[in-house]
Amino acid sequence: MLIDTYGRVATDLRVSLTDRCNLRCTYCMPEEGLQWLAKPDLLTDDEIVRLVRLAVTRLGVTEVRFTGGEPLLRPGLVGIVERCAALEPRPRISLTTNGIGLKRTAAALQAAGLDRVNVSLDTLRPEVFKTLTRRDRHQDVLDGMAAARDAGLTPVKVNAVLMPGLNADEAPDLLAWAITQRYELRFIEQMPLDAQHGWKRDGMITAGDILESLRTRFALTPEGADERGSAPAERWTVDGGPHTVGVIASVTRPFCRACDRTRLTADGQVRTCLFATEETDLRAALRSGAPDEEIAALWERAMWGKKAGSGLDAPDFLQPERPMSAIGG
Repeated sequence: MLIDTYGRVATDLRVSLTDRCNLRCTYCMPEEGLQWLAKPDLLTDDEIVRLVRLAVTRLGVTEVRFTGGEPLLRPGLVGIVERCAALEPRPRISLTTNGIGLKRTAAALQAAGLDRVNVSLDTLRPEVFKTLTRRDRHQDVLDGMAAARDAGLTPVKVNAVLMPGLNADEAPDLLAWAITQRYELRFIEQMPLDAQHGWKRDGMITAGDILESLRTRFALTPEGADERGSAPAERWTVDGGPHTVGVIASVTRPFCRACDRTRLTADGQVRTCLFATEETDLRAALRSGAPDEEIAALWERAMWGKKAGSGLDAPDFLQPERPMSAIGG
């Protein structure tokens, strides 16, 4: 069991499959991209499946989310999903993606055992999408989301980040659109995980700002804490239901006390938190021939040392050196 000194138990595993991405979102990386991990540094497909197997069969993990970078760029993705879906007990398996490659892969992923997807989409305006991502791929994302919905990878959850001067006014339009398309919309506060280290607290759109904007068009009724559980998103029922909208307020309303996540980077490092400054190397243990028991014990020790919170409000907070693309969302 992956338990920490505060009594939290990690049952949700986030696995980054690659640090590469085919977008250049302004809140994530510079226009020229980053120095990507070398292929030998990445976990192989077999290593990923072995670690997921250990997490599920020995350590109590019940949910597995594949992330990136952009996980659809991983050549062996369908096979990885299929092998993980065959585990006993079978974990729930999801994917966080920018959606660009979903149109061609959604059906194969569903057949392999993927349960659902989260797709990042920050705007309904193609020109704003191009400014935010530095790529002209808006329609590809929309087509990918529709393909995922039609393939049964539901609920399709849409993750949106609002940025001042670009899409800050789009919250009501995004929610109205998501309702008509049968998607679940979740707004995410911009976090200090950009490669440029340009994040500033006083320049972000907060959960309060988002809710104020949504209430200009919709009646929002908060769900109770019992319904939320360990989910990162606070949720509101829209106009009496059945539709809901969520807000992940990692900065202004942190949910660390209920966190149930453990994370693996694409190069095989355990991270106890998105904002952690320390990592535990499982790749070295794998490649030195360590048995399952030793690797599981390393993972357990790493999670035992998880800190009480993200430290975002501490005066000595330091942004992690590794950006979101390397850590996995």
